[in-house]
Amino acid sequence: MKRKTEDCSFRTSIGGQALIEGILMRGPKKQAIVCRTRDGIVEKVEDLKLVRDRYPILGLPFLRGIVTLFDSLFKGMRALTYSASLVPLEEQGEPDKLDQWIEAHFEGEKAQKLIIASAVVLGVALSLFLFIFLPAFLVGLIPGLKTHFFARNLSEGAVRIAILLLYMRLVCEVSDVKRLFSYHGAEHKTIFCYEHGKPLTVENVRVESRFHPRCGTSFLLVVIVISILVNSVVRLSNSFARMGAHLLLLPVVIGLSYELNRWCGRHDNWLSAILSAPGKWLQHMTTNEPDDSMIECAIRAMELVIPEEKGSDVW
Repeated sequence: MKRKTEDCSFRTSIGGQALIEGILMRGPKKQAIVCRTRDGIVEKVEDLKLVRDRYPILGLPFLRGIVTLFDSLFKGMRALTYSASLVPLEEQGEPDKLDQWIEAHFEGEKAQKLIIASAVVLGVALSLFLFIFLPAFLVGLIPGLKTHFFARNLSEGAVRIAILLLYMRLVCEVSDVKRLFSYHGAEHKTIFCYEHGKPLTVENVRVESRFHPRCGTSFLLVVIVISILVNSVVRLSNSFARMGAHLLLLPVVIGLSYELNRWCGRHDNWLSAILSAPGKWLQHMTTNEPDDSMIECAIRAMELVIPEEKGSDVW
């Protein structure tokens, strides 16, 4: 019965992201940020400028996954920074030393872009350390696995999954993150309501599922599973050589993961259900039930990006 409630009238390409007290929705032509502040709802709508529109080759399968990932990282970080700027000054923490240095040496929009770029770079660097370098190093300390490449690859994959689950479990305990994950749930519910063809009302959105097959959280888990398969071709015993090989194979892993996630999002059968199940399970940690005010933000953000031409956002 549960599968039946998730069947959609159509699948939309509109996606979203939870922000600090708000929602980002990205449609085929526009993206909208809607945040709740002390003074009421704040809206910001921008036209989307995609790299693959200028360079069509970057829209080809496998290549589009890599481009989409970095484009989403940059735009998402910029939206998150904007939502943070709406928080009252007395509730904002002190900027870190890197941000202070950038603000002291650059002005206005240039400083803002550099701060966002540095945050993306540091985020990518931390991800590479946690999910590529650290697993290869830790498993490399086990003498019995040094030349048993199949077992070593599985062990590195298991460490990656353990690190991801531990990280998610720890951040779930932070109160601000709990609210962020509630907005995440509001985003998923609103997209489902739109895909089911129902009017976008709080009552209709509230009853929808908060577990969506095209979630970025699911993508993270898919990346780890695909990396186990792709990295099985690496037959190097030296841990540092393995790190380098895993790094070189990362674009292949991302490209395949994106295409698999895309396929699962476009199909509704037993295979897509099996492939989507682990990601949906992980969303039990990364999405919470939203309150009505969060749903209102998500609905408004969705309304602002729905294209005028009906059907132009079909996935």
